[in-house]
Amino acid sequence: MPENKKLKVAVIQMTSGSDKEKNIESAIKLINYGVKKGAEFIALPEVFNFRGHLDEAAKAAEEIPGPSTDKLSKLAKENKVWILIGSMMEIIRAESREVRTEKKNHSSRLAALSSKPYNTSVLIDEKGKIVAKYSKMHLFDIKLKGKEILESSRNQAGEKPCLTEVHGIKTALSICYDLRFPELFRDHSEKGAEMICVPSSFTKVTGEAHWETLLRARAIENQCFVLAPNQAGIGSGGVKTYGHSMIIDPWGKILAEAPDTGEAVITSDLDFTYLKKIRENLPCLKHRKM
Repeated sequence: MPENKKLKVAVIQMTSGSDKEKNIESAIKLINYGVKKGAEFIALPEVFNFRGHLDEAAKAAEEIPGPSTDKLSKLAKENKVWILIGSMMEIIRAESREVRTEKKNHSSRLAALSSKPYNTSVLIDEKGKIVAKYSKMHLFDIKLKGKEILESSRNQAGEKPCLTEVHGIKTALSICYDLRFPELFRDHSEKGAEMICVPSSFTKVTGEAHWETLLRARAIENQCFVLAPNQAGIGSGGVKTYGHSMIIDPWGKILAEAPDTGEAVITSDLDFTYLKKIRENLPCLKHRKM
């Protein structure tokens, strides 16, 4: 971490639906607002560009880089700002000898794509370059008030964590349901994480019960800043999402919070000298026995 480092961040709350172009236009508008507020790093929520029926997710998937990332890469470069695409459906082209020898055959081209997309975060730097990707490791398979959400039926699970850097600050990437698995964040903190990103489409039922508690816990136990852009409105399968996007400091204090409904852009100046002071005064990360 650079000495006396401060970072102005913006966390974006969206109400994404099934109209992909409309969602991207909304994201661009909100990012531009964050730029006007002086943000150097702007984070979007999970499934920012498409949030429809689970069965439609594969149709909305793209390769990365692709049309959606290209638009935001251009925006990042024009404004010299870092952007985290909270997540989008990513399809990966599988290379095989059979496919390469039959490229002209349309059915063979379809066969070249993985059967299920990944739910992937994409980090873009101020030059418009994709510098990191993370695919959601923990998939949300639950029943809520008679409604079933089975992410494993539409997505493949990611296989490894991603610790990257934003402006020289070690940054851990995660997505939504990952929040419930503290061992993932402990692994990141052991490797020096100073900032944690949790882009989400957190449900209203679980959000009311656990969203704030879990976010503040991850911040406190790992002595990290936490950025949590969430979706609001109706999510996949007609399930309501919680809103309340947050920015939290390493002491567990909520620095900024969005309302429960509607689009929003919240900002904060993160002081990493303050983070360093907390770790020096309460060196619990050095006291771990396991």
